[in-house]
Amino acid sequence: MTTEYDDIINLPHHISPRHPRMSMLARAAQFAPFSALTGYGEEISKSAHRVEERYEDENDEQCLEVSEP
Repeated sequence: MTTEYDDIINLPHHISPRHPRMSMLARAAQFAPFSALTGYGEEISKSAHRVEERYEDENDEQCLEVSEP
């Protein structure tokens, strides 16, 4: 069976004479998560915490209203 890649499949891996091989750490850094909006995640967490507190306060008030005779 022949494929369109038969002419290149057994060639040796190319090693550039100009560019040194990149370290594993540098390669991994290329794929690390990128945060374009620095601090955005923290602000979202703070906002969520405030909403939760407000929700809990409202529930507490409703519970007091229901339990009063």
